[in-house]
Amino acid sequence: MAINDEKDNPGVAVFPPLLFLVALILMLALRYVWPLTIGGRPLTMVLGIVLAALAIAVIAWGRMTMQRGGTNIDPTKPTLAIVTGGPFRFTRNPLYIGLMGLLLGIGLIFDTWWSVLALVSVSLILHSGVVLREEAYLERKFGEPYRSYKASVRRYL
Repeated sequence: MAINDEKDNPGVAVFPPLLFLVALILMLALRYVWPLTIGGRPLTMVLGIVLAALAIAVIAWGRMTMQRGGTNIDPTKPTLAIVTGGPFRFTRNPLYIGLMGLLLGIGLIFDTWWSVLALVSVSLILHSGVVLREEAYLERKFGEPYRSYKASVRRYL
């Protein structure tokens, strides 16, 4: 079934990088007002740096893979191809996993439990407002090839 050009996007409820940025700002503002420290220094700092670095690497790898695959990275634009290589062999949403890992990593660097609340909130919003909409859109647009990919690769981890 063809998709009308006007509707050739998943209709996401929120732009994922903006969601991440708002959550990060709120997390750090709440930490300033009410720290809720984890209390594991210097371990939280080291774990946070490692997690943030891995998350940035996953995001970069996913973006490069999408660019090489000839599709748009911006979820408000049409998807031009199903990308199944690189990190997309392991998860259908490596960029979102990377954003969530980065959020948690920064929270660990700043030694605050607010990162867990931010992570849960972002995960719920991403899942319902972005991922489920993208999946429905990709099934409408690509049909069986996408359903086969979806059946063989996990949504998250």
